[in-house]
Amino acid sequence: MDKISALRRTPLFGDLDDAVLEVLAERAAARHLSRGEILFVAGEQAQGLFVIVSGALRAYREGLDGREQVIHVERAGATIAELPVFDEKPYPSTVAAEEDADVLFLDKHHVQRLCLEHPQIALAAVRLLAGRLRRCAALVEALSLHEVDERLARWLLIEARARGKRTSDGLRVTLAPTNQQIAARIGTVREVVSRALARLQANGLLQVEGRTVTIADEKAIEAFAGM
Repeated sequence: MDKISALRRTPLFGDLDDAVLEVLAERAAARHLSRGEILFVAGEQAQGLFVIVSGALRAYREGLDGREQVIHVERAGATIAELPVFDEKPYPSTVAAEEDADVLFLDKHHVQRLCLEHPQIALAAVRLLAGRLRRCAALVEALSLHEVDERLARWLLIEARARGKRTSDGLRVTLAPTNQQIAARIGTVREVVSRALARLQANGLLQVEGRTVTIADEKAIEAFAGM
């Protein structure tokens, strides 16, 4: 694992010079996670933050009924669990491997010292946490003000734009998450996702073939989703 390259890819540490990155890399502990493996649990005392080298991690909260609500999913080049580094409180959510992943662990006390020595890290952290806050506000709005079909349409369009490709028939994406995982992202259950997909197709907003979704009219689905 090239720790220095992994650190350089992150918004937090990307502007540090090579000498500082080398010291940081020496103190970073590598760990591999298998898909579904839990990295830490909400309420657990935070020891530091993690840099995602490969794969993806999801942060979520779990209800008393066992249902998950995904807060955000982060991929290679991102950091996770930054908040407890600065507020000295426990991890705010549970984080698990969305797929096989490799991470680097950085002790929070070392990160705090780095922030004092290199203020650009603190500024990058503020921008990062502000972005997370905006996403959480958007999630609260979606869950409280939009119906499941609208939330699903919004999620599908964002996913297609991020990971799909444009074809002569429209924007096409093959869904990697299962319907259960999609349900956890939009605040519902698997059976409702299946029915919502069928309704969106019946209304002509998209075409579904197996796990492949094609959006012919992005403007129409934007309008439907309230985007």
